[in-house]
Amino acid sequence: MNKIMFVSAGMILTLLTGVLAWQHLGAAEPTTVPAPPRTPNMNANYQTATFAAGCFWGVQTMLDKVPGVVSTKVGYTGGQTKSPSYEQVCTDNTGHAEAVEVIYDPRKVSYPELLDAFWSLHDPTTLNRQGPDHGTQYRSAIFVHDAEQQKQAEASLAEVAKSGVFQHKIVTAIVPAGPFYSAEEYHQRYFAKAGQTESCHIGVAKVHTQLAAAAAAARQAAATQPAATPLSGATCKPDDVNAACGTTPWQALTDAELRAKLTPEQYQVARQAGTERAFTGKYWNEHRAGVYHCAVCDQPLFRSSTKFDSGTGWPSFWEPLDKKAVIEISDSSHGMTRTEVRCSRCQSHLGHVFNDGPKPTGLRYCMNSAVLNLVLEETPAKSATK
Repeated sequence: MNKIMFVSAGMILTLLTGVLAWQHLGAAEPTTVPAPPRTPNMNANYQTATFAAGCFWGVQTMLDKVPGVVSTKVGYTGGQTKSPSYEQVCTDNTGHAEAVEVIYDPRKVSYPELLDAFWSLHDPTTLNRQGPDHGTQYRSAIFVHDAEQQKQAEASLAEVAKSGVFQHKIVTAIVPAGPFYSAEEYHQRYFAKAGQTESCHIGVAKVHTQLAAAAAAARQAAATQPAATPLSGATCKPDDVNAACGTTPWQALTDAELRAKLTPEQYQVARQAGTERAFTGKYWNEHRAGVYHCAVCDQPLFRSSTKFDSGTGWPSFWEPLDKKAVIEISDSSHGMTRTEVRCSRCQSHLGHVFNDGPKPTGLRYCMNSAVLNLVLEETPAKSATK
């Protein structure tokens, strides 16, 4: 049995120096009184995630600490043997990995945030090994349950690999989730049953991806955003339920639908927080009267009467049409601290806001033309002359 834990007072010195100290433990059943299990109320909003990152005792203990995780279960998945025992998995012949199935509340934690926790709790660069535990059952893997999880897992892996937070190549596999076989009862919440508050898992780096930060911001904004509230000042009739008037919630599109709807530049700006080149957008030098709408969901965002020439080469406004039209999020990307601006309905990236604008607000909402559509004011018909 290759189960492991930290021991002795030397653990403190080991933690301070960042060196992993391990000692083998047998998999004997704990003799202490078991802690009560976390029993979730299986709300229809809950979602499932599955991760493998070495000894599942430690992985479960770490994931249990993530706010928004409702329950966890250790088990075996990814192999060909049906309903395997722990002894069978340890032979390295079943193809299964020791894994943890996570039930989480997406209103409290997003999947990208769970991925950050996953990267942080183990070393994803060691193939079929965590510390002295070795074998395919200890491999690093993300078992995705749908296409959206796969897309987010791949994006997270790419961002982490590019960041250089790990010195060696990441070997984590991203594979479709298959049958999950619950492990024997004595494995469930092993450390809690043994009266231990800590686990044998210590990651080699703390991971904080921009993907997770954006997901957290969107989740928090959605929690505070009132639904079906018309924007004050929008050119809509009281009984108008057209989405362009801000009176109906945004019906989210799939990634494929968004790519079909938007140009490549619009998609890159709106969904990947890109920036168009200065002085190239269609509205940087636009002076006609009208209302600028979100190019993704058509929500009214800015009036032309608040637009000014900032000299930057991007359309700039000193205030939005309504405070509810946009949300503002702290952005620390590219080595800078800025305030990102997004459409409040569809969460599309619009640009940034700065404190160097004109009166009366002193603000400069620096937007990308690519994600704006100008709806011109109708010109009154001229009276006929004799």
